[in-house]
Amino acid sequence: MSIVHVKINGIPVEVEEGTSVLNAAKKAGVRIPTLCYHDDLKPFGSCGLCIVKQEGSAKIIRACAAPVNEGLSVITNDNELFQVRKTILEMILSTHPSSCLSCIRNGECELQNIAAEFGLREQPFEVRLSDAEPDTSSASIVLDPQKCIKCGRCVQVCQDLQGVFALEFIGRGDGTCMAPAAMLKLDDSPCVRCGQCAAHCPVGAIYEKDEIADFRAAAADPQKQVVVQIAPSIRVGLSESFGLPAGTVTTKKIYAAIRRLGAMAVHDTNFGADLTIMEEGTELVHRLTNGGALPQLTSCCPAWVDYVEKYYPDLLDHVSSAKSPMQMVGAIEKTFYAKKMGIDPAKLFTVAIMPCTAKKYESDRDEHMHASGFRDVDLVLTTREFARLIKSSGIDFLKLEEEEADSPIGEYSGAGTIFGATGGVMEAAVRTAYHLVTGDELQDVEVASVRGLTEIKKGSVDFAGTKVRVAVIHGLSHAKEVMDEIRAAKAAGEQAPYEFIEIMACRGGCIAGGGQPYGANDILREERSAGLYADDKQSHVRCSHQNASIQQLYEEFLDKPLSETAHHLLHTSYQGIPVYKA
Repeated sequence: MSIVHVKINGIPVEVEEGTSVLNAAKKAGVRIPTLCYHDDLKPFGSCGLCIVKQEGSAKIIRACAAPVNEGLSVITNDNELFQVRKTILEMILSTHPSSCLSCIRNGECELQNIAAEFGLREQPFEVRLSDAEPDTSSASIVLDPQKCIKCGRCVQVCQDLQGVFALEFIGRGDGTCMAPAAMLKLDDSPCVRCGQCAAHCPVGAIYEKDEIADFRAAAADPQKQVVVQIAPSIRVGLSESFGLPAGTVTTKKIYAAIRRLGAMAVHDTNFGADLTIMEEGTELVHRLTNGGALPQLTSCCPAWVDYVEKYYPDLLDHVSSAKSPMQMVGAIEKTFYAKKMGIDPAKLFTVAIMPCTAKKYESDRDEHMHASGFRDVDLVLTTREFARLIKSSGIDFLKLEEEEADSPIGEYSGAGTIFGATGGVMEAAVRTAYHLVTGDELQDVEVASVRGLTEIKKGSVDFAGTKVRVAVIHGLSHAKEVMDEIRAAKAAGEQAPYEFIEIMACRGGCIAGGGQPYGANDILREERSAGLYADDKQSHVRCSHQNASIQQLYEEFLDKPLSETAHHLLHTSYQGIPVYKA
């Protein structure tokens, strides 16, 4: 692509042809305010805050959507532009509640930040608030239409990034809202609870269902013994909430914080990731050698499972029956661990800190999530909730001394850690599947071909002469491409050209899940992933089957992968779900 020469406020800049004025300005060190723009999305130009002047012309352009051309010169700020932007903000605020102090986004709201930058102190327009009530029907996400600023990000994410179409524009003018078709409740819509709408919303119009009070109540209840597990990506996601660089690994500080919050024991979902690999990897080998639906599809992402149950029920036999790592840990906590520690499982209150809003739904999705005889995971908090809980409890996170997790469910391999990044499940599975197939250990355990943010990665793995064709997909709109390919091959009586496929609902995988800190873009995704891969690299044990605590679990309790006990506690089944509830 050719290079063009432009000027931003008189500053000469060289950029690639087709670059937006907004990004050219960033290169020149000039910030243009935006509300509707997000790096993940196609420029929409709905808010109008990014208007700039084209020198030598009366033309006003929207910087987020306007491409540069050779010789273009723009003015991004003068008194007239300031006044127009200020008026736009005042108009937005005239239809937006002023209850910032009680809003879940207080301190992390893009509208609040810009209003402060512009020094807004008065409201010159008549306040006209919507009387629409919040939609709390979902177990994972709350929609509060009164706070919606009609930027359209949530609709773009849901339709373009995820391909789910649970949200759309409804109505016109002041009556416009973002809601499910026919104004259905969110729980009756195609929503898969991935939370990407909440992660991309600039204000408090969409957010995770806050359950911090439930944690506090359990921790204060003398009849309950709280144990907490943390997902792989929490160790690199939480750091941003405390001012640390993206990708900073804070695992052992997190363990310390959990104990300060009143937990009896600290466990790690990475242990469950290792356990998942043992079950899922053995299942794959069984399908390859004894027959079974191929390709096998991963099952650790609940939003993806929800999506396939709704949109591809005819392909559910391809989905691994292995539960997610979170659910495996919960089942083991209330059986093996409770017995080992002499704890009544009825008094054990199991909490999971997750990067994902869909995990709230998964924890009680059906009877399989009560395999222990109780609800296996009692409560799920997102990374954002966890950060708020730490701060509101008076814990100085950065000054905490590092602590270790509790054995045996706190021990894990590097393979368990990389579950949090797209391609991580595949890489972890390859490390162990190679051993299961060949009896040998993989010499180079790093599988570079499945890493990175390419949306669909395809390749093959050589297991000492046995070629296994694999694919890694992140983002549900891209999952559709491969699922349609599998469906077409099946209709033709053929097998799609894969044996094993990893699918994650969110771009980048769990490191950018719907419950992670706000502001994720591809730069942050790369930095968070790099933190996980660095943590893996320094691990003494890097393959799931080499985890001594996993070996002990099978010897003392589960017997072997896919045993009767393992199948009861660690596996599930699926059923088609109507896209729209009647």
